Amino acid sequence: MTKLVYFAWVRERIGKTEEDLDLPPEVLTARDLLNHLKTLGEEYENALQYPEVIRVAIDQEHVEHFEKIAGAREIGIFPPMTGG
Repeated sequence: MTKLVYFAWVRERIGKTEEDLDLPPEVLTARDLLNHLKTLGEEYENALQYPEVIRVAIDQEHVEHFEKIAGAREIGIFPPMTGG
């Protein structure tokens, strides 16, 4: 099981703050994860319709979409962020 935590409007559109998912073996990278999540229902597809702008953090460290997620204790999914 992998713990996913959703933030800001991603959380609002999916309708969940977090969840534990059993990911299929072909989900190897952050990009694979985002593509997989989009198959879980309309709310996920709506939240992740532009995956290139979505930020991903593995164990509280932001990573690029090509990064492997194996061994992650927690994966955060964020919308684009600005400074402030």
